[in-house]
Amino acid sequence: MRYWLMKSEPDVFSWDDLVEKGRAEWDGVRNHAAQLNMKTMALGDRALFYHSNIGLEAVGIMEIVRTAEQDSTDPTGKWIAVEVAPVEKLPRPVTLKAIKAEPALAGMAMIRQSRLSVSPVTDAEYDCILRMAGAAS
Repeated sequence: MRYWLMKSEPDVFSWDDLVEKGRAEWDGVRNHAAQLNMKTMALGDRALFYHSNIGLEAVGIMEIVRTAEQDSTDPTGKWIAVEVAPVEKLPRPVTLKAIKAEPALAGMAMIRQSRLSVSPVTDAEYDCILRMAGAAS
């Protein structure tokens, strides 16, 4: 299993929206590096749901429930999307400020490439964020 961090603006699509829907296509990603990350996702991979722009915090854990297929919002057929389902809300959100302050997370892809909306997370980084959130790993 691999781990990821996937960003969404909560005023567009939030953790609560995902929970209400039960599962959703993670569409609209128009960055080549993020697309490459999505193409390598496998069924059962886990992703941290991160509220970007508003909140700036990891708020939940999702599971990849459908691998890369054509993005239904892309009429050109150039872009792909995956489907995700909620696993659990984090007991405490983990803010960007807290992530940046944690030395064990200094090399995290989301810190090095802050504009990347879908980024890999190492096992150690994932476990660290879960500990910071008060969740079991």
